[in-house]
Amino acid sequence: MPDTFEPHNIIVTGGCGFIGSNFVRWVAREHPGVHVTVLDKLTYAGNPANIAGLPESQVELVVGDICDADLLDRLVPGHDAIVHYAAESHNDNSIANPEPFVQTNVVGTYRLLEACRKYNVRYHHVSTDEVYGDLALDEPRRFRPDDPYKPSSPYSSSKASSDLLVCAWHRTYGIRATISNCSNNYGPYQHVEKFIPRQVTNILCGIRPKLYGTGENVRDWIHTEDHSRAVWDILTKGRIGETYLIGADGERSNIEVLRQILSIMGQPEDAFDWVRDRPGHDRRYAIDPTKLREELGWRPIHTDFSEGLAQTIEWYRSHEDWWRPAKEATEVKYAAQGQ
Repeated sequence: MPDTFEPHNIIVTGGCGFIGSNFVRWVAREHPGVHVTVLDKLTYAGNPANIAGLPESQVELVVGDICDADLLDRLVPGHDAIVHYAAESHNDNSIANPEPFVQTNVVGTYRLLEACRKYNVRYHHVSTDEVYGDLALDEPRRFRPDDPYKPSSPYSSSKASSDLLVCAWHRTYGIRATISNCSNNYGPYQHVEKFIPRQVTNILCGIRPKLYGTGENVRDWIHTEDHSRAVWDILTKGRIGETYLIGADGERSNIEVLRQILSIMGQPEDAFDWVRDRPGHDRRYAIDPTKLREELGWRPIHTDFSEGLAQTIEWYRSHEDWWRPAKEATEVKYAAQGQ
């Protein structure tokens, strides 16, 4: 087991987004002695309400862009780690307009790596399993850390690019860095453009949910709290220069998840509409988390997907004031895309 790194003052980029804010909340609860500086541009997907109520003495919000080198020069000194969640992350948006994905995901990562190099700060890079491309629906194998990269969308190619920058900065400059590639997250505070929240909020609004293509595409689901625990383990115990895959054995087809949502919400399982498939839609994602489990001893806690899904649905049901402001604009955008 590697020596344990004990951070005291960390920067979390994208800490007002879905996965980032859940990580900030988890750290604030589980490690009250750690100070968290949230750096977030507050794009449409970043919401300061996501970290509202956390102790101001422990969690500080800095509104800014990770591409701003001058800001990083002022902010990074005095911190001992950066956990990089900030990203443009929605595939449909990347297909419609790839430019923000290249700017944020590639250039932004470069700026953070340069700041870490300049100020000798530990760096953890949060990425996606989509960098590995996809698997056949009937293929027995799952993604492993040493698999070749085969990204298929502007989003996943921008994340693959950022991963490779991290590897190069570690090898060339000695940056103390780790990478994690995670499967699809679910849980509270996820933007309504994403698959599960969109279906849930559609039903709550009396709108029929919509499903791409045949619905047979498979995703590997993990509760965001389990993801947060894994990232902390990698940050504090992971081997420098290594990549860890985070997954919870949660493979399910899109149509299976949608029918489960409909069932939990008291709707007929066929109460949805089919829409044309996404261009280049990946067939199947599946994570082999053996390295993470064997090296660091991590295990998922949320192993009952039905229970976790029901809790997530209840969160959206009781937090309508959180998601309602973004719902109409999201559906207008989807309608313009025929989805």
